[in-house]
Amino acid sequence: MSKRKKSDIDKFISLPDSEKERIFRQIEGETMKQSLARSRPLNARERGQWRRFKAKMGRPKVGKGAKTISLTVESDLLKQADAYAKRHGISRAKLVAWGLQAVMGSAA
Repeated sequence: MSKRKKSDIDKFISLPDSEKERIFRQIEGETMKQSLARSRPLNARERGQWRRFKAKMGRPKVGKGAKTISLTVESDLLKQADAYAKRHGISRAKLVAWGLQAVMGSAA
């Protein structure tokens, strides 16, 4: 019968709860101290950068923006549409938008 060497994880698991708690608090305290030592308030230039960065978050606005809709499409038609969109390097949403524009443009 071979004896398996205990891993560090096994050693930690076998410790009493009070010792685990002590180790956890020590690590947590060190992490907080390190984090606080590096942090500081943003200066004016950095605040400006942060505002510009936040303004650019999310999808770019096209026209007056976009609206998410739920749309039911027959399975085979959707497969054909996806294949077409892939061949032409466009998204499914762009293909649907083009189709709507084509139909409404000819009907108007």
